[in-house]
Amino acid sequence: MNKTIAIAGLGWLGQPLAYRLASMGYIVKGSVTTVDKATLLQQSGFDAYPVEISENGIAGEYKSLLNNTDYLIIMIPPGLRKNTGADYVLKMAHLLMAITESDVSKIILVSSTSVYDDLQGRVTEMDDPKPATIAGKQLRQVEELFMNSDEIETTIVRFGGLMGGNRNPAKYLAGRNDLADGNAAVNLIHRDDCIQILIEIIKQNAFGKVFNAVNPNHPKKAPYYIQKAKELGLKPPTFAAANPNETFKQVDSENLESILKYSFKTSI
Repeated sequence: MNKTIAIAGLGWLGQPLAYRLASMGYIVKGSVTTVDKATLLQQSGFDAYPVEISENGIAGEYKSLLNNTDYLIIMIPPGLRKNTGADYVLKMAHLLMAITESDVSKIILVSSTSVYDDLQGRVTEMDDPKPATIAGKQLRQVEELFMNSDEIETTIVRFGGLMGGNRNPAKYLAGRNDLADGNAAVNLIHRDDCIQILIEIIKQNAFGKVFNAVNPNHPKKAPYYIQKAKELGLKPPTFAAANPNETFKQVDSENLESILKYSFKTSI
């Protein structure tokens, strides 16, 4: 009998992941935030449900999303960059409660390398995250919330900066001046590798683990984005003079290789 995978968040990453999983024979369903989005996806062949998670609880067809599901992949944007004061931890606590009331037992929770602070320097999964920002602290709390649950088995995947498709970080920096942190290491990952890593976790039943999902190539930010802007035909950014005493994080993975035997497929 084919396994059923639910994807909470059929967006930039969730939709192509759903296509890939379906092509492999999995039964795939997913959620979006509105009825209109769900209707559009249903017309495109997706088994999509409207689910809205807020600080007040969960609304929509979340029971249909969770019931009769073998694996749940959570990739719900935390919405913390816009400084809206959102309580991501409370939202995810509501989701966790709904999960524990369903028959879902295996979860992949998509997190971010922002759980690590710059002052930590080079880090792997062996290093305990010490976030300094509000967003990083909330993400870390959510990781712990799911990892500490006795009723589910959760794998955490900390993606670096996402690129691929129409998303290229160089586009957002092009033409800007006096940018900081030119000596910082780039911590990026292409969407194709994101998808393949998530698939390998399911195929290899690698649950109860933590994976830093970042391309092992870490050029410095200034020369990298200047070159990438030129390649795109855009005005290159400029960077402020670097402070040689600054410390920046470089996120690497030991577990991708040791547990999944994974090698990256797409260059950044």
